[in-house]
Amino acid sequence: IYVSGALSMWGDRMWHFAISVFLIELYGRNLLLTAIFGLVVAGSVLLLGALIGDWVDRNPRNKVAHASLLVQNISVTVCSIVLMLVFLYKQWIESIWDGWLTVVCYTVVIVLADVANLASTALTIAIQRDWIVVITGYNRGHLAGMNATMRRIDQVTNILAPLAVGQVMTLASNVIGCGFILGWNLVSLIVEFIFLSRVYRIVPALSVKPPVPEDGQASLERPAERTEGLVERRGSQGQCPDVLVTVTCKDGWRAYYRQDVFLAGMGLAFLYTTVLGFDCITTGYAYTQGISGSLLSLLMGVSAITGLMGTVMFTKLRKAYGLVNTGIISSCLHLCCLLLCVCSVFAPGSPMDLRLLMPFLDANANSTLAEPLLPDRSSIHWTNNTVLFENMPSGMEPDSYISIILLFLGVITARIGLWSFDLTVTQLLQENICESERGVVNGVQSSMNYLMDLLHFIMVISAPQPQHFGILVIISVLFITTGHTMYFLYARKAKRKPAGLWPSAKVQEQTRTQVN
Repeated sequence: IYVSGALSMWGDRMWHFAISVFLIELYGRNLLLTAIFGLVVAGSVLLLGALIGDWVDRNPRNKVAHASLLVQNISVTVCSIVLMLVFLYKQWIESIWDGWLTVVCYTVVIVLADVANLASTALTIAIQRDWIVVITGYNRGHLAGMNATMRRIDQVTNILAPLAVGQVMTLASNVIGCGFILGWNLVSLIVEFIFLSRVYRIVPALSVKPPVPEDGQASLERPAERTEGLVERRGSQGQCPDVLVTVTCKDGWRAYYRQDVFLAGMGLAFLYTTVLGFDCITTGYAYTQGISGSLLSLLMGVSAITGLMGTVMFTKLRKAYGLVNTGIISSCLHLCCLLLCVCSVFAPGSPMDLRLLMPFLDANANSTLAEPLLPDRSSIHWTNNTVLFENMPSGMEPDSYISIILLFLGVITARIGLWSFDLTVTQLLQENICESERGVVNGVQSSMNYLMDLLHFIMVISAPQPQHFGILVIISVLFITTGHTMYFLYARKAKRKPAGLWPSAKVQEQTRTQVN
């Protein structure tokens, strides 16, 4: 499982990094195609998350894993081939059909990349939200250890994979980079397929999926009418596909809302509405504040280390204080570190203009917003995988670096509490969701995560200037505080309930009986 997960995550990280660079290179080093791709990916998971999760629930585990793996890797392989052809014959392609063939190629690339992302989402739900729970035999300690290890692998690959493919693209060419990704996916497909098949064979419980539980069988099972409707829908033949999709999505969101861990899941989703992370938004702001690319890459490495510290802290706290209390401690640590980011908004060197909050006091307030988030393209040297400022434009240097230091100090240290909290909610979802609807609920959780992530991009579009960034920081902290407040409400309710077995413990016992 670890080897298969590492190969899958490495391929995902390489592809997500490379496809953004490729789209920028194809469209004249313009961000339009990248923005369209991001919107398509987020929108598709938002709309189809419940449907994907329902498909994971309804089919045997080995078929789900193998189908997702095949679709993901084949989509990336075909997309890489199309990109290689476009890079090699770009001028010839642009001359056909008055340039419309180029548009067709761009559309094919974006669609294939989106299909690969949907398949990756299905594979993640299947392996990291379902298989791991069954493999650990519903042992809380073993489950926490596997979750933490998978997250550590994810953190390491998040740093090394983009670095590896970026070096190939920089030292060779985009065509060689496409070929490298193509070869990696073909090899990875074979190895992952063999390893997952082996795991499926040596863990008999994976071959048995419990029936839809009866009403009252467990604390988190569906109501009787929900069960009857689901059985009727799954067994119906000839029903209109559009109606079936609508009913599936509607039932999925209802199942998500009915979970006792609904508030915890919503709290985690709210943490996605933030500019306080190492994404393109924070990177762009850091450049305007005089942070070099080399220093930024170093800070990203440090943030990965603090993320690993968060996974270690999670296992220690869970063992000492229990899972629910671990979430409370992680939440408090996360919020305390983010206070440094709030302080950075008002610290010396911050470009924040308080007149933005009261524009009616100064008719000339908007005159201070003439500077773009990034300087003119004439001052930027574009490479295959990054932008480096050759000459910092005059007037761009901050008066003091105290603000940017506080900002990154808060972002980096907050990742300890962030990843510990993320692992806490992940395990709560694993433990408290009935096995028969584990896929659909986690699919809806993915949709919620993407929805809140879209909100943070809308925030940036609405306030794109460096002088606005302080407002975005404050709004981000408010969203994060709201998310943790939701978790505190869940924790308060959970502590009132007597401790007992997992909600799916009876289902587990039934599974063992069927396997025997």
